[in-house]
Amino acid sequence: MKVTPTEIADVLIIEPRVFGDSRGFFFESFNQRAFNDATGTDHHFVQDNHSRSARGVLRGLHYQLGQPQGKLVRVARGAVFDVAVDIRPGSPTFGKWAGLELSESNNLQLWVPPGLAHGFLVLSDSADFLYKTTDYYAPEQERCLAWNDPTLAISWPLDGAPTLSAKDGVGQAFKAADF
Repeated sequence: MKVTPTEIADVLIIEPRVFGDSRGFFFESFNQRAFNDATGTDHHFVQDNHSRSARGVLRGLHYQLGQPQGKLVRVARGAVFDVAVDIRPGSPTFGKWAGLELSESNNLQLWVPPGLAHGFLVLSDSADFLYKTTDYYAPEQERCLAWNDPTLAISWPLDGAPTLSAKDGVGQAFKAADF
């Protein structure tokens, strides 16, 4: 696997080796030892999640206090614009974001370490989004940043307003959020 750093040093783009021919393709989407070796980390995953969303759905920007989740994310079907925001006070990239397109055709994955907020926008008619987490979901610890916060100034590739859940529609401003 190939690992490429982003604007936020700990957020990594992971490109698995894909073996394809006229029959289709095969790739190992996760191997704990290979992941740890390639990223220089020692994270272990405890939960796998799968969401399906329609075009224009924006989920996030989510994070958890007390039980921060690292996330290894990828798209099995469709395409999304995926974003990680550094919300670690004292980090040299605090308040910065990194984003890229993840799709079924590029097979890229993004490692979002604990202590960052995460969200994505669906670019295709629908997308199946898969992610592994390093800690369990704790609804009482969950927080949400406003997707359109002017301090963050995320360049979402939007054509009109996104479709948001009620929770995501009332995300907090970055300057007022608990970290």
